[in-house]
Parts: sequence; structure tokens; C-alpha cells
Amino acid sequence: MELLPFKQGAEARLYTSSFYGKPCIVKERFSKSYRHPKLDKSLTTQRIKAEVRAMLRCRTFGIPTPTVYFVNLENNSIYMEHMKDAVTLRQYIEDIQLQHPETFIEVLTPLAGVVGKLLAKMHSNNIVHGDLTTSNMLLQEAAENSVLVLIDFGLSYGATLAEDKGVDLYVLERALLSTHPNTECLFETILISYKAEYKNGAADVISKLDEIRLRGRKRTMVG
Repeated sequence: MELLPFKQGAEARLYTSSFYGKPCIVKERFSKSYRHPKLDKSLTTQRIKAEVRAMLRCRTFGIPTPTVYFVNLENNSIYMEHMKDAVTLRQYIEDIQLQHPETFIEVLTPLAGVVGKLLAKMHSNNIVHGDLTTSNMLLQEAAENSVLVLIDFGLSYGATLAEDKGVDLYVLERALLSTHPNTECLFETILISYKAEYKNGAADVISKLDEIRLRGRKRTMVG
């Protein structure tokens, strides 16, 4: 099986390949030389299992994620669906901002509602992504409409606490506003959709989000 380098992050290398004729992405988590080999292997295995578990649970609850084809714990790799017809949400937003500089908020508002609904589904089923950014969401062109797909669950974990879910939203808010200027209204739309979908738990999560924002501002002021 030929592996072609695709991307590299802080925790893993990505390759393009094929799996029984299907285009696939191979995500290989690399070892950390500063850790004891046995500890490193144990931690890496745990992270891989947690990542795959989160993706499978998301699909169970109707949250689109890439299909997992195979997991190889010997070389710390996950073989998953390669969505060639998809673009990152980051790229899509940047394109819309360039194409529609005066009306991009109106164009992107329905999509922001979809983001909020998906995150509500994820959190209501006690899945925390851990690294919510517009680079970790794909917009896939389907036959009749676009589908939003969540990717990169390498920092995901299961959690029931509103604090953990609030941090998830805070990470997305910081990433959205720092990467895409003048999108405050879009994040508010995300929260409105989130609250509408996550009826029994959203109030506690939003309350924690407000607390986390306040702590973040205090840290900024202190320096």
C-alpha cells in the first residue's frame, strides 16, 4: 500500500492512500521521544482508541464523520475515508468573505445554524471534541445539498460536565473570531441553534461558557 504525504500536525502525520480500492486518509500518530517507550505506546494506543470511539459514537447519533476503515495499533494508524469532494469550513468561509464582502453574514448564517445543531447533538450525547476549529470541519457537496462533517477527534473524550462542553464552545469561538474577522454574529447564530437543539442542557453549558469567557478576559488583562 503506497502512502503519499498529505499533511502533518503536532500529534500525527496524514497520508493519502487507498483501502481496497477506496480513497483513504491514513493518520499515523508519532511517538514522543521524551516519554518512556512503554508509557508512550500505552498513551498513544489510548488516544487512538478514544479517537475512533468518538467518531463511531458520532455516526451512531447522526453526526457526520469520516468512515473508519481499519485501525492498526502496531504502527499507530487509523485508515479512514478520504472526502475528496470536501473543503474545510475555514476555506469555505474565507471564499465567501472574498466573494460577498458586504453580505457574507447573510450567506453564512444558515451554515452557522447547522454547526450549532451538530455541536448540540454531540454534546447532548456527552462527546467533547477537544479541538473545535473551522479547519476541523469539512463541507462536503452531496447530491442535493451540502453536508457538514466533523474531523480530527484526536483530543476528544467523553464528558458529562457542562464545563467541558463550555470549553469546547469557547475554543470554537476563539478560533472563529481569530481566523475569520467580523463573524461575531455567526457565533451568536451557532449558540441560538445549539440552544434550540440541546433543550435540556444548553443553559448550563452557555452559563459555563460565559464564566470561561470572563476567566479568559482576566488572564488577558493580567498578561
